Amino acid sequence: MPLHNLHPWGLDPAAAMNVQNTLRDRLVLQWDGRSIDTVGGVDVSLGEDTAHCAIVVFHYPGLQPITSAVADAPLIFPYIPGLLAFREGPAVLAAWEKLDVEPNLLMFDGQGIAHPRGVGIASQMGLWLERPTIGVAKSRLYGQHDPPGPHRGDWTQLHEPRRPDHVIGGVLRTKPKTNPLYVSPGHLMDVQHAVDFVLACCTTYRLPETTRWAHKVAAGEQLPGHAGAETQAALF
Repeated sequence: MPLHNLHPWGLDPAAAMNVQNTLRDRLVLQWDGRSIDTVGGVDVSLGEDTAHCAIVVFHYPGLQPITSAVADAPLIFPYIPGLLAFREGPAVLAAWEKLDVEPNLLMFDGQGIAHPRGVGIASQMGLWLERPTIGVAKSRLYGQHDPPGPHRGDWTQLHEPRRPDHVIGGVLRTKPKTNPLYVSPGHLMDVQHAVDFVLACCTTYRLPETTRWAHKVAAGEQLPGHAGAETQAALF
């Protein structure tokens, strides 16, 4: 599927923030009931001058592994909190173009709309890929919440601090006696379905198999039962 070319990547920080403010109005934050039979996870690791992205794809809901791809892209944007997509996005697109199976739904190790400008990496890349996306973060970037309950599946709403009645995500307990995950819609997604999909992809571990395995593949491991489609690219 052709990518949506939304903006250049080599912007200065002020221009990048303006892009995010513009993209926020393009997000679709509701679920359309489409069929999901494949789900992917995205993880990006950073070197001194290179971003390294892994995308893994599983059958859904059975979570049998299908394929994976990795790719590199030069780092052309500085580290600035809240502008992660401008640093990691080119590597995500490079890996996406190498996949032989494009998943129906993507989970990112990062934020969706639980972000100061409402456009975390899951939202921004969801617009580029025009695909349902979810942000699955291990810690809070933005928002206010009460503690979730202690059991698997317990969750509480994450609220926009400037508009306390506005829900921007869920704080989800995926395993007893572990810290919760911060789940937020990216694009073509709502809070309830985001929480449901993430919980369905969590088995033995705190993290969903999608982003857990994306992190492992980014570190050099092979997706179980599949040799993967390991590729290296220096694009953008």
